Amino acid sequence: MRRNRLLFLCCMLFLSLPLFAQWMVGAASAPIDPPKGAFIAGHSHNRRFEGVHDHLYVKAAVISGKGQSIAILTVDCIGLLYPQLEEIRTKAEKKIADPAFPSSRIILSSTHTHAGADVVGIWGPDLMHSGVDPSYLRLLTDSAAEVIFRAWTQRENTRANYSVIRHGEGWVENVSEPSELDRSATTLRFMTRKGRTVASLTNFACHPTFVDAVHNQVSSDYVGGFYRRMDSAMSGVHLFLQGPIGGWVQPEHEPKTFEQAFFRGRGLADAVMSGLLDARKLKGRGIRFRSSVFNLPLANPGFKALAAASVINRHMGDSVLTEVAVFGIGDARFATHPGETVPAMGLQTKEMMKTKGPKFVLGLSMDAIGYILKPAFFNKDLKIPHAEYLCSMSAGPDTGPIILKQLEGLLANWR
Repeated sequence: MRRNRLLFLCCMLFLSLPLFAQWMVGAASAPIDPPKGAFIAGHSHNRRFEGVHDHLYVKAAVISGKGQSIAILTVDCIGLLYPQLEEIRTKAEKKIADPAFPSSRIILSSTHTHAGADVVGIWGPDLMHSGVDPSYLRLLTDSAAEVIFRAWTQRENTRANYSVIRHGEGWVENVSEPSELDRSATTLRFMTRKGRTVASLTNFACHPTFVDAVHNQVSSDYVGGFYRRMDSAMSGVHLFLQGPIGGWVQPEHEPKTFEQAFFRGRGLADAVMSGLLDARKLKGRGIRFRSSVFNLPLANPGFKALAAASVINRHMGDSVLTEVAVFGIGDARFATHPGETVPAMGLQTKEMMKTKGPKFVLGLSMDAIGYILKPAFFNKDLKIPHAEYLCSMSAGPDTGPIILKQLEGLLANWR
């Protein structure tokens, strides 16, 4: 009788293991502070760092399920370009060298802090000289490949849950089109059997511009406050994934101080953790991934001139090579936007995702090709606030519709 009982318990334990071990997940991070004297991205030319307020990070989560793997990478910077993603993939592939982990499944996202180094080129000493420090860019891409490798080697069995909350009332506004805003903050958390958090992914849309042009210290802005509060409250590596912030979705009527930035970041973290108290279980098991690499028509002569002058170290002719991706983790759906898209595009992308699970739209992901706007922004008669500047930093009026068409094709017949 005792032997049969023991066999029964062992069988039940064996059968329960797959139910728990939905995902193998590892996560890692590394600081990527630029050196003193580096050019500051995000506002005007010839601004240089004099110190560090809080560290910048590159963070990675590698997630495996049913024989498929992906890596999600977030970087505290103004926006890494597609050539740097290709470098990271090449470097990570050499480190991991495992056919079970194709480097094409590395997804890059940038937080868009305006208190990080110039990694694009357009914030150097003047309009005709790049602000990029090649040695810093190598450090960044090397560090990115290293944290992906560490995350891959540290994977462990986890289960997943998620929450979707509203956040940002009273301080986040869409300056150009106030009625269009997605205030959702969506979080996916991976935990061990004992409840220890291995990694979390939080998707929220707001420019990190509390300290833009008013300080000369390195900072991840409110994202730094978010990270500190999350790190102090639970274990694991916490990734902030920027959302659609085009049309100037940003903090308004707020003191431009580090203190206020961190106050708002802590508030976001507290709201996320409160939402996780009523978290829902992530359903499904597999990982699916689709991507499209394509040439995007380039109508902005300014971008072409900057590339021709090597201010931007990237080929830009009548078109520019870029990439978008969609992927699923169980019934969670993710889509990437390769720049600063307006909220309407984020909402349209979510409508394409046919799932009852959580939806993530990652802005400044895979690439950073400037503002991605609705064609209406290019109609001067409509007098959309700040449209003239936003259009001057856009690839062209067809960019948004083309990207949505690419995503629509990738998400077609995806159930």
